[in-house]
Amino acid sequence: MDIRIGIANSPRELNFESSQSPAEIEAIVSDALTNGSTHVSLKDDKGKQYLVPVASLSYVEIGSEESRRVGFVA
Repeated sequence: MDIRIGIANSPRELNFESSQSPAEIEAIVSDALTNGSTHVSLKDDKGKQYLVPVASLSYVEIGSEESRRVGFVA
């Protein structure tokens, strides 16, 4: 699952792969926004943990689980 997070006042976005389902990621972000949490915590496939302040979130893009195809399409 490819996740992209836009951060306010930053020209770059945070981009990583996660094994969490789209529903789990959506629930984590939604809970943080509605419950007044100070940060969102997500983990990638390699075990790294990302903490993003809720006040700095611009957007969270949750990619599809379909893997990319390699080669030519006929």
